[in-house]
Amino acid sequence: MKIFRLLALMMALLLTVAACGSDDAGSDRAEDDVDDGGAIEQSEDDDTESNGAVSSSREKLEIFSWWTGAGEEDGLIALIELFQEQHPDIAVENAAVAGGAGTNAKAVLASRMQGNDPPATFQVHGGAELNESWVAADKMEPLNDLFEEQGWMDKFPQELIDMVSMGGDIYSVPVNIHRSNVLWYNIHVFEEHGLEPPTTFDEFFEVADALLDAGVTPLALGDREPWAATHLFETVLLGVLGPEQYEQLWTQELSFNDDQVVEAVEIFKRMLGYINSDHSSRNWQDASQLVANGEAAMNVMGDWAKGYFVNDLSLEVNGDFGYVATPGTEGMFMVVTDTFGLPKGVDNTDDVKKFLSVLGSVEGQDAFNVLKGSIPARVDADVSKYDEYGVDTINDFQEAELAASLAHGSAASEGYLTRVNQEMNIFVTQQEVQNFIDAIEAAAGDL
Repeated sequence: MKIFRLLALMMALLLTVAACGSDDAGSDRAEDDVDDGGAIEQSEDDDTESNGAVSSSREKLEIFSWWTGAGEEDGLIALIELFQEQHPDIAVENAAVAGGAGTNAKAVLASRMQGNDPPATFQVHGGAELNESWVAADKMEPLNDLFEEQGWMDKFPQELIDMVSMGGDIYSVPVNIHRSNVLWYNIHVFEEHGLEPPTTFDEFFEVADALLDAGVTPLALGDREPWAATHLFETVLLGVLGPEQYEQLWTQELSFNDDQVVEAVEIFKRMLGYINSDHSSRNWQDASQLVANGEAAMNVMGDWAKGYFVNDLSLEVNGDFGYVATPGTEGMFMVVTDTFGLPKGVDNTDDVKKFLSVLGSVEGQDAFNVLKGSIPARVDADVSKYDEYGVDTINDFQEAELAASLAHGSAASEGYLTRVNQEMNIFVTQQEVQNFIDAIEAAAGDL
């Protein structure tokens, strides 16, 4: 392996000289992501032994994620730049994998982890995705010492620490909190038609009918990858069941054949009657774009959509677009948290811990989340740095009842989520309620 790396290094040096240092790399948001995630890395030929430069013998810090889209890429680059300001002697490789809203990256990660070739650190959702996929498989090092050393035990909510813990040990550092149950709406469209954003299912269908009569698509959906439909569905489940019974689905204390689950599926089916006809050819950014353009009035998406609205489309919070909790979920908070840990088998353990220390710091969380559209996982971040949405969400997070997201890997195992997404793809097309319920109940053995 070393000889191949040496040959690759020599070839890179020759190509660099031949090209006189020219660089053609650029980003291309042709679909839902960019190709290289704006990689921040230093080539090994540039490493030197002195003047604060990187030693050629030092392994690069490979940061693996799927953050290549609008807002998230900006946040990641800001975080890496902050780290490099504090640790200029450590070379960083932004190893983001584009496409599929994380699906592609997770496939690459699984292959590497199974092949005992882990990245230095990688993005993983807190909850089942972390604990059942990697901790239970004995692929992660505990980070209790880092949490104690950094004084983090009272800086993250205990519920959040529990999501990244297993068997009494902590295995990952949360960098952010996303709210999954957000309904975004075009303020200009709502004002033009004299409408108020809906907070109940009855209000949603009243508003949707009025918009349909006015020739406006009521609800934008981009489910080219089926997780987006699962995302919409889980907010309906939460709105009908409430947090306690919603959680009982994942512990199998509540059957998917329960009457309230049937009611939620019926409501979801009805909502699908108001979506854009080209939903299956669009991704979540495309659906958000419909709302931004006024071609659709509403969409349901996590608050990474806010980062897209603000950073890529230059829209104004509470000027061009507004937000409310999805119908029936006022006072509830569907949590998605991105975290990074320390895989077993990496050589540069100390460098990884230095990166995790920056990621978990007040400065790191504020550098990242302001751009990402999320809020900090820490309870002591600088609220003044956040816009109206950020402040509202920080306050809601502290007061609301929390629920873990199914669509984003926190509520249930990856195997079960895969089955749900497969069945969701069928349901959106065929809309057979009982068939869908039977299928996800039969798959519950994977929970």
